[in-house]
Amino acid sequence: MLAINVQKTLGNLELDIKLDLPMQGITAIFGRSGTGKTSLINVLSGLSEPDKGAIKLGDRILCDSEEGIYLPPEKRKIGYVFQDARLFPHYTVAGNLTYGCRDKDQAHFDAVVTLLGIESLLQRFPSSLSGGEKQRVAIGRALLTKPDMLLMDEPLASLDLPRKQELMPYLEKLAKQVNTPILYVTHSLDEILRLADHMVMINQGKVVVAGNVNSVWGSPEMRPWLPAKEQSSLISARVNHTHPDYALTQVMLNHDACLWVSKLNRLRGEWVRVRIHSNDVSITKAKPEKTSIRNILTARVDKLLSVDEEEKVAVRLRVGEAQIWANLTLWAADELNIKVGDEVFAQIKGVSVTQDDWV
Repeated sequence: MLAINVQKTLGNLELDIKLDLPMQGITAIFGRSGTGKTSLINVLSGLSEPDKGAIKLGDRILCDSEEGIYLPPEKRKIGYVFQDARLFPHYTVAGNLTYGCRDKDQAHFDAVVTLLGIESLLQRFPSSLSGGEKQRVAIGRALLTKPDMLLMDEPLASLDLPRKQELMPYLEKLAKQVNTPILYVTHSLDEILRLADHMVMINQGKVVVAGNVNSVWGSPEMRPWLPAKEQSSLISARVNHTHPDYALTQVMLNHDACLWVSKLNRLRGEWVRVRIHSNDVSITKAKPEKTSIRNILTARVDKLLSVDEEEKVAVRLRVGEAQIWANLTLWAADELNIKVGDEVFAQIKGVSVTQDDWV
C-alpha cells in the first residue's frame, strides 16, 4: 500500500492529499491543468518537500514531518518519467539506459530492452530518435534502476498522434508485464480507458474520488468532468465464445448477463473492459420483442440524477455488480415514471472494447 497524507501550499493552490493506493497496476492521476497532479508526484518523488504530512511506500517511510524523516530522491527507489524524455545527448541509448544503475544485471537489462522493443536503438544517439523512441528509452532507464514505484508525468503529452500510437502498445505491455506499481499523470480520457486499473481524480489540490477505474468512471462525481459524448460506463467482462455465423463475440458480465461485441481475437475466459455510452442505452418496463437491438439486459434502477440545464435525467442501472448509466429525456423519464428500485430492461445499441478502440 502507498499511504499518502500530505499538505503543501503552492501559490494559490493548497495541496491536501489523503490517499491509500494499491501496490500493483497503473493508477491514473486525472484532473485539469493546474489542479495539482504534477505537484503530487513531485512530492512523492522527493523533488518537492511537503509542508507537513507523511508518505509510506509499503513498509518504508519516505517522509514524516512529525518524525523529521525526509528521504532525498536518490534514496526513495522511485523511477520518474517526465513529459520530455530528458536523455543525455552525448550518450548512446545504451549509455542513457544504464545511467544511474549501480549494479549490472544483464538479464534485467535484456528483459527491459526486449519489453520496450529498443534492441536496434542501443548504439544510436538521442538526436536520431523519434519522440516515441525517446520516451521508450526514458521508460527503460527508469525501469533499469529497479524502482519500488514508477511515476509517469503525461508521457504522451508532447507527442503527435502517430507517435502516441507508436508508444501506446508498449505502455500496455508495461502495465501487464511489470510488477512495479505505476502512477500515471494524465488529462487524457483515452489513455485512462486504455491503461488504468485504478483512478484518482484531483480538483484544486484535493481528491474528489478514487478507486477502481470502472467505479470511478461511473461515479456521479465523474460525470461533470466528461463531455456529453464521453458519458459512459466501464465494465469488466470475460470472453465467452464467438458466434458461429456472425462476426460477434459474447462476453459475460456475470452468470446470467452477457453482451455481444464485435468479434475479438481473445481466448475464452480472458478479461476485457467494455464501454457503453450513456446515449446508447434506452429503458423499457416491458421486455421488448422482435427488435433489432441485440443487447437487452434485465436491470434495476439504482440512482437518478437530474441534469436540469439539458432537461435530461441520468439513470444508473444495476446489472448484478455492474453499473450502467442511461441518459433519458425528462419527458421519457416522466412518462415511464422511473423510480429507484424499479425493475426494467436496458436496451444497448452499441458496446465497444476499450483496449481495441483507442485512436
